[in-house]
This record gives sequence, C-alpha cells and structure tokens, in this order.
Amino acid sequence: MNSRERILKTLNHEEPDRVPFDLAGSTWTGITNGAYQKLLQHLHLPVEEPVWADVIQQIVVPSPLVLDLLRVDTRGLLPLTSHNWNVYEKLTDSGANWEYQDEWNFTHHFPKKDGHWFSLVKNPMEHLAEPSESDILHFKWPFAADKRRIAGLREKALQFREQGKLVMIKGLCAGVFEMQQRVRGMTNAMMDPFMFPEFSDQLIGKIADLKIEFWEMVLAELGDVVDVVAEGDDYGTQDSQLIAPDHFREQYKPHMGRVISAMRSNAPNAKVMFHSCGNVRPIIPDFIEMGIDILNPVHITATGMEPIQLKKDFGRDIVFWGGGVDTQKVLPTSSPEEVADNVKKNIEALAPGGGFVFATVHNMQSEVPPGNIMAMLETLHKYGKY
Repeated sequence: MNSRERILKTLNHEEPDRVPFDLAGSTWTGITNGAYQKLLQHLHLPVEEPVWADVIQQIVVPSPLVLDLLRVDTRGLLPLTSHNWNVYEKLTDSGANWEYQDEWNFTHHFPKKDGHWFSLVKNPMEHLAEPSESDILHFKWPFAADKRRIAGLREKALQFREQGKLVMIKGLCAGVFEMQQRVRGMTNAMMDPFMFPEFSDQLIGKIADLKIEFWEMVLAELGDVVDVVAEGDDYGTQDSQLIAPDHFREQYKPHMGRVISAMRSNAPNAKVMFHSCGNVRPIIPDFIEMGIDILNPVHITATGMEPIQLKKDFGRDIVFWGGGVDTQKVLPTSSPEEVADNVKKNIEALAPGGGFVFATVHNMQSEVPPGNIMAMLETLHKYGKY
C-alpha cells in the first residue's frame, strides 16, 4: 500500500495498514525553519537553504530526502500567495524591523533582533469611521486568478502521484472571517456586522468571491491531479469561540459555503479539508453540512475538543487530520517520554476505524527539541499500525 492509497483509504473511513502521517502538506501541519535546521543537525544532515512554504509564519518545505526519511505520506502544492511570493525581495528597512507590504495592502513587520515570524501591524481599512460599498469598490484587490500562482504545479502534482504520494493544495489566503479582520482590524471586524451590516456582508462576500476566482483558476488546471483541497478560517479560542455559533451561521457560513461548493464542483473527486484552531465543537455539524470532509486540526487541549468524544460523536461523518500531539506544551517543553505518552493516547482515541491522519496540532515552532520530534515519530510508527 503506497502513501496515496493509505490516505485515501482512511479518508473513506476504512483502516489502512497504518495511520498516515502528514508533515508540510499544508502550512498548518508544517515546521518552522528554526525547528527544521535543528532537526537536520540532529539527523546529521547538512544545513539546507530554506525552501519557503510561508515566509510570514517562517514555515519551510523539508527536502524530499527528509520527507522520505520520516515516512511522510503527503506532498503539498504551493501556489504563490502574499505569504510566499517574493517576500524577501519586497522588504524595506523600517528601523528596528524589516517591513513588508503585501498584495492585500497589509503591512507586516519582522523584528531584526530575535524575530521568529512576521506580524501584521497595519490594516488598510481600519481607519474608516463609516465604511461603505464605495470603499470596497475602490480598494486595490489582488488578482486572485493570476495563473502565475500555479506555474509548474501540474508537473509537480504528476511527479508526486508517480511517487505514490497524496497531493494536497491550500487556498489563496486565510478565511473570510480572518481576512475581514486583516482588512478592517479586529475591533472593527467584530463590530461591523452590527454597526454596518450591509458593508460587512459585502466585504465578506468580496473576499469569498476572490477565493472562488482563485479556486476556479487553480482547479481548471489541477482539479484532476489533487486529492485534497484545503480552506480554513479560525473561529475557535482555547475555551470557546471568537464569535457565537449563530453569528457564524448568519454572517460567515453562507459565504464560506459558496467557496466550499465551488471547490467541490471544480474538483469533484477531491476531498475538502477545513482548518480552524480552538474549540469549534458547536459548529462541526455546520462544517459537515457545508460539505467539508476533513477537519484540521483536532485542537486536543481546547475545551470541547476531547479526541475520544469527538471520534464518538462525529467520526462517521468527518475525518480528523491532526491532533496527534499537543504543540502548545507537550511537544516543545515536555520530555520525550511524555511526548510518547501523548502520541499514544491520541492514536488510541482517533485511529480506530480509520478517518484519522496523524499530524501535529499546528506547526512545529523553533523551540521544539529535535529529540521530541523523533520521539513523536517513533511512537507513531510503533502504535500506529492497524
């Protein structure tokens, strides 16, 4: 059974030979450059020049040698976006920071001293006291359907298929709710649906329209060679949700649903993954209703996201991708033995019956010791057999 067969089987809620493993198939299941370089040293491999998956988050693509060495089943396609398209070439000196203005007119800073990632520092419509449709019409939006974004990706997808790997691709940008926050600033984004409901709906709709334009362009070229198409939006917090479930259903679900429908219709044989951190338990039924096949991650330390109960309640209807090990405390700060215990516990909860792809809860950050990464993998290979 090759990697693609293994994951397709588990995506159909059947047990393959072993639990599949994803690393770097998306920028939610990746590894930062700092953690990766330490892992290379631990493995006695030469230092590599970073191949950037996401410069803003400092996520890299491991080399084919490392991916094969770690028995990774996935391969991700990386369309060009504001997070990886000539970012370093566009940097300007802003004193204590390097500054980057992206295609959305967002301003990001990277601290020159002890910087770990870029932070968004300026939102282009935050200053508008009484926003209107005119502001949306006259804003300089990115060209979502620019075919340069996917140059060479079909050839890569076919190569990955020949290697027996599962091929996945992520979208243009963050979700409609998160992008609304980036355009307007978080405070305004939270208030706009109540103070300026027409403008808010038009803005959310515009972001969804751009996503649809992107997916229609991408999947016209790649729809027959990708296995998983991935979107996301962060609705959860550690304890609850950023917005009430009813608010999500009224304001965001209709537009995100349009995006999911476009993905499904343009790639009918692919599975749809949706990413949202935190406690999203109350809206998992909405995800299923929208046509989402895969939930990433299982944020195992968030309230309501206990793996055993999630598997019991939703395991027949949605695949769980991630949640293999806690990335907030266990992986970066615990002993290898504690990492192994956490991995074993989560495999026992999520793997039975298929419908589970092992990945970390989120990207591995720079402070994660390479010994803990190896303990995670050794435990997966030991206990992830069916």
